[in-house]
Amino acid sequence: MKIFSAVLLAMLLFAPAVRSQAHPQKGGHEIELWTGGGRGANGSASNTGVWNVGARYGWVLTRPHGPGFLCGSFEYAVDVVPVFWVFQPANTAYGFSLNPMALKWNFKTRGRVVPYLELGGGVLFTNHQVPTGTSRVNFTSGGALGMHILRNRFNWSIELRYLHISNAGLAARNPGINTVQLRLGLGRFTHGRRDDRHDSAP
Repeated sequence: MKIFSAVLLAMLLFAPAVRSQAHPQKGGHEIELWTGGGRGANGSASNTGVWNVGARYGWVLTRPHGPGFLCGSFEYAVDVVPVFWVFQPANTAYGFSLNPMALKWNFKTRGRVVPYLELGGGVLFTNHQVPTGTSRVNFTSGGALGMHILRNRFNWSIELRYLHISNAGLAARNPGINTVQLRLGLGRFTHGRRDDRHDSAP
């Protein structure tokens, strides 16, 4: 918790640095540093905690489209997670995760709040078996509901994330861990190409 608090404090101090943040635009990119944590949500895993820190790079692939309040732009992103702690009763496992598939829908808004939905998955390598007695290699899948709050040149993100950890049959036992996490991020959207900005203008 001390490390978690220190990361949040650093984000608070760094956030107001500069000005003019872009909305998600076709041809633009998302760059973000994030941290999150939570607990297991099922049976024996309810006394298992997780905490992770990662970086994201995303590509906004489309202009806003879709009906009414569902109108938004599609983004593909990759997360690298060099810090992934799993606090389980038998031990604390440290791991590294790579999430090569994050499929994200950024809803179109005119204000500073940009809601989004996300689905994704990846792989997790740990120095201890997760859960204990299973495997040190697991796969992750899940989804998130969140929002970006555009402030100055950077933006905050806050989301509620469901993450499933499973070895997919690599070990004889595969009970899996379902976790619910709160994730906070600090990042920015870069501007798209000039023609894309023109095409997406109202």
